Amino acid sequence: MNGFRLKIFVALAIVAAAVFVRLGVWQLHRLGERRARNALVVARLDSAELDARQIPHDTALARFRRIRVSGTPDYDHQLIYAARNFNGSPGVNFLTPVRIAGTDTAVIVNRGWVYAPDGATVDEAKWRDRDTTFVGYAEEFPSVKGASYSGQPRVIARLGYATVASALPYPVAPMYVVALSDSAIAADRIARLSIPPLDEGPHFDYALQWFAFAVVALVGAGIVIRQSRRDGPPTHEPRDATVTSGPR
Repeated sequence: MNGFRLKIFVALAIVAAAVFVRLGVWQLHRLGERRARNALVVARLDSAELDARQIPHDTALARFRRIRVSGTPDYDHQLIYAARNFNGSPGVNFLTPVRIAGTDTAVIVNRGWVYAPDGATVDEAKWRDRDTTFVGYAEEFPSVKGASYSGQPRVIARLGYATVASALPYPVAPMYVVALSDSAIAADRIARLSIPPLDEGPHFDYALQWFAFAVVALVGAGIVIRQSRRDGPPTHEPRDATVTSGPR
């Protein structure tokens, strides 16, 4: 490898290593964010229950707080959150508006999952709760724009506040509540959802991979430099000289 090509190769290896290190640092930053989120979730779930009327207006302060919703479930205006998988099976979540005395604003309660072969159609009357009080944690609606099935405004394909609010005839709180339960899962009961996962995700492993790629790039460049120096500069064999003798 001539000197120019060697310099280009080493420069590219250094740039690649720098990019890999930056990606590794980014994954460690993501890991720190994940750990902070997990600590926040645990702290808020362990805090005292709040009445639904006490939910902070700031969604960042309200998220993951333990909430008690007591009121009248409005099953006539219940929404179906379609295409929800549970343990690999298709089904739906019930998004039930709960009307609370003393306010015209309903709170949406995600009551959990039931099996639906097509992921959208279910006998709603079969899955009404006897209780009118739900305990769970507050969650914010996704920031993406929601969507419902064509011609079926109560069947939600993609969750979003505007889509939910437009399907109901009264105001809706900006947060919804995910109902939790200590009861075991049974075929004749709605499967309540669980708390958000508190694992650290794959960020640490990804960081190690990126740092390993950086090491490989630099070590590879070093090996090429060493090999180039060992080989030395290219040598050129002298051309055969043809001796001619002139006339004497």
